[in-house]
This record gives sequence, structure tokens and C-alpha cells, in this order.
Amino acid sequence: MKKNKSKFTGWLVLALIIFVAVITVRHFHIKNFNTVMPDVLYTSGQPRGMDYTRLLYKYHIAAIVNIRNTTEHREENWHNEEITWVKNNGVKYVELPVKKDSAASNTPDANVIEKFLAIMAEKNNLPVLVHDSSGKKRVAYLAAAWMLRSGEFTYEQTVEKIEKINDRPLNEQEADFLKSLSIGVK
Repeated sequence: MKKNKSKFTGWLVLALIIFVAVITVRHFHIKNFNTVMPDVLYTSGQPRGMDYTRLLYKYHIAAIVNIRNTTEHREENWHNEEITWVKNNGVKYVELPVKKDSAASNTPDANVIEKFLAIMAEKNNLPVLVHDSSGKKRVAYLAAAWMLRSGEFTYEQTVEKIEKINDRPLNEQEADFLKSLSIGVK
């Protein structure tokens, strides 16, 4: 009987350790966070709670570019949390909506790209975090526009980074979008 009780206690302790580990990782994990270029550009899904503090103190984020539509998931109160945090911490905040279209590739239009490139050209804005709800598709293509237009990345390096952010190979429409951005790029 004593052996079974000891075995049960061991399993209980192991389960508790796993539970604490999962909670800790989820608490200190920014959804789909990616470094495009250290100290210059980062991408992620929607930050929450302590994510903002980590973004400020670990990554020194100077500007947040939110590419979500202002009505997208508003019921989850992410917008108010974000606006309050940036105001309280002196971080620049830019709303630059990119249309979320499940039938298309979610690529930004020329107007959004030019506005984003202007944000990235301002040294006081760096480093920048660009985010949407998931930290994939839309942020990946806006990051790709900067990567290709900045001259810091080759086309091949950009494709590799975008596939890492999206966690899958590019489809034909996405590859065509990147090719259109890479005209004149090494």
C-alpha cells in the first residue's frame, strides 16, 4: 500500500511540475514572435498582459504597428489594453490596417506598404513591432516589403524568413507578391 501511495505522490508532483511549466511558458511567451532583424524589426501575434513589458524591456520596442482592423476582435478588449499601455510607456503607436481576406493571401496594398516603409525609415521608431491577431500572413508580407526594399535582405533570404514566420512554404499568389516587391533587388 505504501508503494502505491508513493507512486501516486510521484505522479502528482510530476503533473504539478508540468502544469507550472506550461503556465510559465504561456505567461512569458509572445504569440508567434519573430525577429526579422535584431534591434530593427520584430513581428508577432497580438501581445497580451506581460508581453508588453517584455517587449519594452527586453527588445526596447520604440513603435508598435498594429495592422488589425479596429473592429477586428474588438470584443476581446485588446485594443484598449494596447492603447493604454503605449500611452503609459511612451511607445509610438500606429494603426495601419491590412485587409484580412481569407480568400486571398492577405498581402498589403501599395499605400500601406509605403506608409510602413516611411515608419521604418524613421530611426526614432526603431525597433518596431508589427503585429496582427496571429503573427503570420499579414505581418509576414509587410515585413517582406521592408526586407526587400531596405536592401538588407536578398530575395532568397526574404522568402526563407517569410516561410519561417508563416510556418509553411509560400503559395503561388504569395510568391508572386514577393517577386513584385523584389524588382530591382539583388
